[in-house]
Amino acid sequence: MDRHPSTAHPCPTVAIIGLGTMGTGIAEVMASSGRRVIGVDIDPHAATTAHQALDRATRRGVTRGRLTEEQRQETLARFRTHQDLAAVSEADLVVEVVPENLELKREVFADLDRVCRPDTVLATGTIALSVTRISAATSRPDRVLGLHFFNPAPAMRLVEVVSTVLTSEETTAKATALAEDLGKSPVEVGDRPGFVADGLLFGYLNQAAAMYESRYASREDIDAAMRLGCGLPMGPLALLDLIGVDTARTVLEAIYEASRDRLHAPAPVLKQLSAAGLLGRKSGRGFYTYAGPGSAAVVPDARTPDPAAPAPPGRVVGSVGVVGSGTMASGITEVFARAGHPVLLVGRSGERAERALRRLVGSLDRSVARGRLTAAERDRAVGLVSVSGAPDGLAAVDLTVEAVAEELTVKQQVFQTMDKVCRPGTVLATTTSSLPVIACARATGRPRDVVGMHFFNPAPAMRLVEVVSTVLTSEEVTSTVVGLCASLGKHPVRCSDRAGFIVNALLFPYLNDAVKMVQSHYATVDDVDTAMRLGGGYPMGPFELLDVVGLDVSLAIQRVLHQEFREPGLAPAPLLEHLVAAGCLGRKTGRGFREHARH
Repeated sequence: MDRHPSTAHPCPTVAIIGLGTMGTGIAEVMASSGRRVIGVDIDPHAATTAHQALDRATRRGVTRGRLTEEQRQETLARFRTHQDLAAVSEADLVVEVVPENLELKREVFADLDRVCRPDTVLATGTIALSVTRISAATSRPDRVLGLHFFNPAPAMRLVEVVSTVLTSEETTAKATALAEDLGKSPVEVGDRPGFVADGLLFGYLNQAAAMYESRYASREDIDAAMRLGCGLPMGPLALLDLIGVDTARTVLEAIYEASRDRLHAPAPVLKQLSAAGLLGRKSGRGFYTYAGPGSAAVVPDARTPDPAAPAPPGRVVGSVGVVGSGTMASGITEVFARAGHPVLLVGRSGERAERALRRLVGSLDRSVARGRLTAAERDRAVGLVSVSGAPDGLAAVDLTVEAVAEELTVKQQVFQTMDKVCRPGTVLATTTSSLPVIACARATGRPRDVVGMHFFNPAPAMRLVEVVSTVLTSEEVTSTVVGLCASLGKHPVRCSDRAGFIVNALLFPYLNDAVKMVQSHYATVDDVDTAMRLGGGYPMGPFELLDVVGLDVSLAIQRVLHQEFREPGLAPAPLLEHLVAAGCLGRKTGRGFREHARH
């Protein structure tokens, strides 16, 4: 709701230096909160554009019933623009959001130091540069800090309040109180490149760019994998285009210079795109091609898959065998049965197989109770499932899916058995999430028939399936599984047989970096989770997710990634190793990074 100006507000008069997209968004936030806003930009066109943006935003507020016309006019009247920096002399807070150039920002702060009152708080909106070095351009670095809003500023709740070693407690308190008064969620952090949210986000984005550059997976598959596998609002390559390829490169350069972590050294493709002027949405082309500069509409280009292209021939899959009796095995069995495939569920014993069937029936019953399935559909699915404690029945199936424990020797034994029992031409699939598919394939005499089929948990609900081809997998088998997944209502993404495939290879280094951040006492568990939920749009913070996945599982995956790529930055965080050694594995033990009630 729009509020009238009041001296009770922290910092009742705010100046914004730089009226680009971010500066304009911050101006809208401040004016809508009842503050007098002074906008400064040397470009008169920027000032005009800022006024137009605020006009559109307030009109939407009236249309949606959030503002009256009178309140709209009052908000507009509180925003005034100037080209002269002297106009900010009476401001209580100045927020600088000029381009990410250290010398430019230092020049602005030196001028502000001469113009502003001694008690004015000076804030930089930098996302990558040293706040300390910027503050050194002033005679009063105690009143300088970083105030990092996220784009779009009116909608995003997170604000990172960045203090240097010289920032006074009073200055930090004023900035934090301001953020709270604006209805934002402030997180107080120290001065290091990327702060919390971007420090974690850009490492992940950089690895996605490197994954694409190596032609490990297509841009569409990388983005779909992270959206569907992790519940993210955007895939990493689409997000890089939104942020700006040049901006991302600048942020990564700053983080790398401070950390010397090669995982944050900008992927060469970022430099190549920047040099070519392919900066993302703002230029009309980056990783994707857009309808025009500034457009969000993706248009087909030479790299876009042709939906009209005929699919390569594959094998016919009617009946399916699932080997395993755990949660994943019963979930995968449910997926196939609901799609109309006869399924043989093979457990280590008849009792285990029956237990898995009961779990499946319980899942179907819950779907009926929630209105997602009719009783007739449930009965049909159950009728298609048979169980056995012996693998002999697999001789009649067209596809066998192994879903046993994530231990290579166990999986290899299963594949040796399937090789003996299954008829020629049967597709043999593993659901491994971290082990090499080729190691399973080599346990058979028919490695061309072996493929990875990585379902996500819970299999009936999660749409993503990673289809993993080894160097020996035939294209016919890969095409068979891709088409089969689509027929199941899943979204298949193709990738090669490399540790972590797509999702885990991008997700777990990010989680590991979050642990390192807490381990170094840079931020708290709660602050990191808040930053990534509110600033990154993640459905869960990294520590919430680690406790759900299990710290032991997370450690095992991180070790596999480190062993595969031998990157020092992928070494598991010692804090993660210590918690696992202490038996603190997350929700399943009642304690991980947080304490949980045990049921």
